Parts: sequence; C-alpha cells; structure tokens
Amino acid sequence: MSPKKAVILYNELSPNPTPDEADVLEQVNIIAENLEKLGIKYSTMTFSLNMKKVEQELLSHKPDFIFNMVEGVDNKGDLIFLAPALLNSLKIPFTGGSLETIFITSSKTLAKERMKQGGLPTAYWYHGEGEFVPVEGKRYIVKPIWEDGSLGLDEDCVFWWHEAGLMKVAKEFNPATHFIEEYIDGREFNISILAGSNGPTVLPHAEIKFYDYEGDKPKMMGWTAKWDENSFEYANTRRTFEMGKNDGELLNKLTELTLKSWDVFKLNGYARVDYRVDKKGNPMVLEINVNPCISMNGGFYAACEQAGISFDEAVTRIINDIPSKK
Repeated sequence: MSPKKAVILYNELSPNPTPDEADVLEQVNIIAENLEKLGIKYSTMTFSLNMKKVEQELLSHKPDFIFNMVEGVDNKGDLIFLAPALLNSLKIPFTGGSLETIFITSSKTLAKERMKQGGLPTAYWYHGEGEFVPVEGKRYIVKPIWEDGSLGLDEDCVFWWHEAGLMKVAKEFNPATHFIEEYIDGREFNISILAGSNGPTVLPHAEIKFYDYEGDKPKMMGWTAKWDENSFEYANTRRTFEMGKNDGELLNKLTELTLKSWDVFKLNGYARVDYRVDKKGNPMVLEINVNPCISMNGGFYAACEQAGISFDEAVTRIINDIPSKK
C-alpha cells in the first residue's frame, strides 16, 4: 500500500539565516509541490534542539513516513545525526540516508576512513596523528570536518607545502573540528545517483568549470563560489554536462566509483559523490553527500533534468527506497 501521509522535516532556521542555511526553504517547497502531485498528504515541521517538543509533534501527526531534509541542528553540521536518531528511536520510516550513513558521511574524516576500507580512492589527509610532513610541490587544504555546503571553506584555507601558515595550522588545529587534505589540482566532478526498482541510476556526469582563474588561484567550490552572488568566484564557476570526446574512460571510472560508493556507504534514496581528478586522470572521492541539496539550481535537480527524469518521478523513487518500503 502506498504511503499517504508524510511530514517534511527540516531544520529550524536561525534568526538571521545565511543563504546556505535559508536554502532549505526552497527545497521544502519543491518536495511539498511534488508530494501534492503524487497525492500524498503532508505537513511541514521544523527540527530543533527541543527534541521532546519535536517528538510530541511528530507523534501527533502519525505520519507514514518522514521526508528528512534536516541539514543541521542549531546551524551546526555536527548535530545533523540527531534527526535520524530520533526518527529511528520512534520507528518512523524516513527518506534518504540511514542514521549510520548520515553520521559517517557528515564527518569528512570518518567518511575517508570508510572510503579507504571500501577501496575507494581519496586524497591524502592528516588528522593530527603522527607528524605532518608536507611533500614538496604539493598544496594542502584545511577543512572543517563536520560542516556542509562549503561553510568555512574558501581559498584562504589552501596552502603551498612551504608556506609557514601550513605548518602553524598543522601544529595548532583542533582535530575535533578540522583536518588537512591534499589539494588535488585538476578537474572537479559532482555525480548524482538515484535509487530505482532495478538498482541505483548514475545520473549524467556534471563537471564544475572554473573560468579565468589565473595563476595559482585555487580552483574550488568554496562558500564564496557557492553563495556570494557578487563575487568573482560565483560568476566564474559553472556546471556543465558537456564532456570532451576523449573523456569516455574517465566517465566510466566515475560511474563505477559512484556505484561502488552507493554500496560501500549503504546509501538510500539519493546522493551526490564529489570528485577531483588529478592531472593523470585519476579520480579521488572528496565527499559523499547524503540527502544532497535539491534546490532548482543544485546539482541533483539539474542532473535529473539532464537525464529526463521528472522530479515527481525522482521523489517517488526516493520514497520507494525507504528501507521499510523496499
């Protein structure tokens, strides 16, 4: 029997939300519109640190499932797991990543450990154990472990191997909040994947192009490139689905690695895998984005359009992949 009653659950916004935080409201509207198309009744609810209140409200709705769109709690990425943890404890089915998957992938270092164990290539990283010895000629990027949407990430986080700032960071950074990763100077790809009745579908490959980045200006999708509409980076960073005639082998590798990521991380519903490809054509997995942004200018929505998959079909496939509905 098809589910008939849903709650769209999203994070409570701070009083003056930044663009990356407020973006969830557009996503809620998109899901609401598509649930209406599918004939599914829905309510919307915010998730906050007042978990007793959230629990009581959830139980009063008696939903058949939750469309989980919680991207953080109290504007903190490291609390994102609280929503699936509460839903698990209440035995309410929910879309997208499981509690375990969300917890692991929201920590970039835990995710890299899982990638290594699962045979997925990823860039070298340093997390405070042993001595950090930068390699001559390489660059490194200091990243927040728990934040999503490139919060706290911009080109001032990138260092050459010989810069004094890098060694200062290596000695002083807090391994509970940050880590150091090798910066891969090469192409960047965001590959979306969507559940289906016959297994997941890897959607058309999307590459992020950096135009007029001169000299050694780092090519990266930092916060400025994603959210500051008045910046050089925002204006000169664009997504394309047009690939080169010699890209066939690389695209096959990306497809294979994206499917493998689905299995290694036990993904559900939908996800996006981000890659950097080095100068020799070797893809490195940067991040696994569980429950990725579905705003109309986001990579997942664009990839569905490129694949000719209507968004109500995508939503249907996400709902049908809730573990208890399979």
